[in-house]
Amino acid sequence: MSTTTATVTIRIPTPLRGFTNNQETVEVSGTTVGEALQHLVEQFPRLKPHLFNEEGRLRSFVNIYLGDEDIRYLQREATPLKPGAELSIVPSVAGGRL
Repeated sequence: MSTTTATVTIRIPTPLRGFTNNQETVEVSGTTVGEALQHLVEQFPRLKPHLFNEEGRLRSFVNIYLGDEDIRYLQREATPLKPGAELSIVPSVAGGRL
């Protein structure tokens, strides 16, 4: 498997755009999902506590999709990336009864 660093696009959800200078998308590099996310929070440090817990693990209510695939059903943060890949950060939405 090639370990070529890919340039990928990360789609930022509306509630988190205040931490990315109101950008809808951010381009980062990385060979894996985890590396790309690390580069994202290095670029925008105020975003880090919204994505990662104190142990440095992705928060349980933050879902990351590679294209249409939830990374939890792939290789999680170790999921390899190809150039041009698109990641989406999708916060979980709590529901309830009315």
